[in-house]
Amino acid sequence: MLSSRFARRVCLAVWCALAASPASGAPSSPTIVVVAAENFYGDIVGQIAGDDVRVTSIISDPNVDPHEYETNPRDAAAVANARLIIQNGLGYDAFIDHLVAASPNPRRKLIVVSELTGHAKGDNVHLWYDPATIPKVAQVILDALVQIDPGSATSYRNRYQGFQASLAPLNHAIAGIKAQYGGAPVACTEPVFGYMAAALGLVVLTPLSFQKAIEEGEDPPAPALAQMEDHLRQHQVKVLLYNTQTVSPITTRVQQLAKSVGVPVVGVSETKPPGKTFQQWMLSQLGQLRLALGRGK
Repeated sequence: MLSSRFARRVCLAVWCALAASPASGAPSSPTIVVVAAENFYGDIVGQIAGDDVRVTSIISDPNVDPHEYETNPRDAAAVANARLIIQNGLGYDAFIDHLVAASPNPRRKLIVVSELTGHAKGDNVHLWYDPATIPKVAQVILDALVQIDPGSATSYRNRYQGFQASLAPLNHAIAGIKAQYGGAPVACTEPVFGYMAAALGLVVLTPLSFQKAIEEGEDPPAPALAQMEDHLRQHQVKVLLYNTQTVSPITTRVQQLAKSVGVPVVGVSETKPPGKTFQQWMLSQLGQLRLALGRGK
């Protein structure tokens, strides 16, 4: 349930957004407003839609833990004006549900990625790290844009084809790492990279209880922490993967231990860094991982 204070803020923002809309009979902008809960989905929309849309990505700060994000009236106003919304689902961005409910619009389209991929509550929420997810998301985005704006269908389809083609280097990098390092043991502070690790054929030795505790901002069970540290000290893992957007005394301790014993450390993020496309972001992380796997003892 929303707090009464937040509910008032949402309603005020929605009212302001509607009040700012063009009056009846006044010329309005043909630009389609799209809201993406996370900036990597927003980037994909932008690559397919081009200048025909205005994209607002709510979670976009690479220095903030997305799990702790709190919405504001600006987010509510963006959702109130949106014709298309992309949500990850699985509770990762449940704030979208509240914002959508606060400004009903029967013409608005909502894409929930977890529904496209058939995931259920309790599954790893970081769906964008699964190579199979993004092509599905791009297809549904294309379909939605064509339905909203059929006059620009040809432009959307041309850019969509270009986007799908641009995934080839990423798929090639994944296949290359799997061929060379498939079966390699790794450690992870959180399950952020889980789907990609599976696609690469890597074996995550870190107890899930450790990863989930860190993800939820809690201290991991003592046996799980001891196991993580043993894996590092005894060089049972080739690389430590850590979430750059979650820093705690435990994650700092684990990183320092890995560096002190010579286990390569690779940072992965939940949010796309500024100045990079989704493809560039993923390729950059995979490049760092490949180098680290090559150095790992």
